[in-house]
Amino acid sequence: MIEKHPFGNFVTKKTKYLMLGSFVTKPTNPYEWFYANGRNHFWLIMEEVYGLELKTKSTQKELFVHLKMALADIILSCERMKNSSLDVNLFNITYNTKVINDIIKQKKVEKIFFTSRFVENLFRRQFRDIVLEYSEIELICLPSPSPRYATMTKQAKIKRYKVLLPKLEKF
Repeated sequence: MIEKHPFGNFVTKKTKYLMLGSFVTKPTNPYEWFYANGRNHFWLIMEEVYGLELKTKSTQKELFVHLKMALADIILSCERMKNSSLDVNLFNITYNTKVINDIIKQKKVEKIFFTSRFVENLFRRQFRDIVLEYSEIELICLPSPSPRYATMTKQAKIKRYKVLLPKLEKF
């Protein structure tokens, strides 16, 4: 069964950065927003990096507005093997090409942050023309916030995110 991305993209008026994930995980409860699956550490990591409580969709959005960062997934629709949320089990993929191209071109993005090596590899393959045309854009791979990526501890991931992500000027 083909699943379409349930909530689109988040683009701020003053976007300078783009955070790219893969595709939403299978929900244990209805989707609210990006990284809503309780097992994913993304929002816990972001709370530690920025010293904020990010328990609601509105506070999460507010953080991204202040960071001047858009949030999108590289996959617009796909099917899942074995009913699995693992990126490697996604197939029959349609990429979020138009939106990602529009964000990069219209917002003059300076840096793109990938939430895993998988996403970075997809981007480099599917958006090769963008990579070549906009070679001044810095491409940065963050450690995956998934608990399945156990090569690094959550604390090590937090340290890495603190180094790589933009500083928060005001909140």
